Amino acid sequence: MTEAGAGNHGSAFTPYKDQEAARSLAEGLVFQPDGPVHPLCEIAVASLQTHLTRQTGWQHNFGLDNGGSGAVIGKMFGVLAVRTRVGELGYLAAFSGKLANANHHPNFVAPVFDSLQDDGFLTPGMIHLSEINREISRLEQEGAMFHQQQIRQLKAARRAHSTALQRKLHEHYQFRNKGGDVRNLIDIFTTHGYKQPPAGAGECAGPKLLQHAFLHQMEPLALAEFWWGLSPKSATWKHGEYYKPCKEKCSPILDFMLS
Repeated sequence: MTEAGAGNHGSAFTPYKDQEAARSLAEGLVFQPDGPVHPLCEIAVASLQTHLTRQTGWQHNFGLDNGGSGAVIGKMFGVLAVRTRVGELGYLAAFSGKLANANHHPNFVAPVFDSLQDDGFLTPGMIHLSEINREISRLEQEGAMFHQQQIRQLKAARRAHSTALQRKLHEHYQFRNKGGDVRNLIDIFTTHGYKQPPAGAGECAGPKLLQHAFLHQMEPLALAEFWWGLSPKSATWKHGEYYKPCKEKCSPILDFMLS
């Protein structure tokens, strides 16, 4: 699934079976990212949840049964009701972060930026960071008092490398608004008074959905997000319940994308 040129909806677009009923529900609808859950979204959510319980193409341990392996990771999913440029009504689906350790799955929109791509800069950058950490650890084990200056230099290099790597990553998250303008995460968040984007910004379902819609000349009609699976101990999300887009990570991005 790729973010191809306008007009190619890709496997992420699912048309409503009853177009006449969908058009009736969409009549006069004005898009609000944090509005009440619209019936068009309820239809889409029911379809997506059925897909999550029946699909066999990938395995992810949501903690809902004993079939999963590894750490239990619940996920926020989102649906966006849209109208294509030829007037067909349907919906897009997205997941937050990665699903089953991957960024791409049939029936879901692509990420804004794929940090797992083989020819990317992130993996080599993280490998170099690990090499610095190993060298620091080796020198400290030999005796920090004998290598103080070298350790200080390595820690400074680690800090500079980490900062540069994070900035490059944020620059690669390029968001398009409904007018066709493009900004990266750094531009968006500094405009809103942040020193830097928060961790995980750009990976939430809402921005992914709008990005795909605008790239494919679709009009967003209604958005809904729900939690699927067990919640981390530090969070209070409940399986199957609806939630608004998060303020810290999503609000600045959505403000730009809808401007």
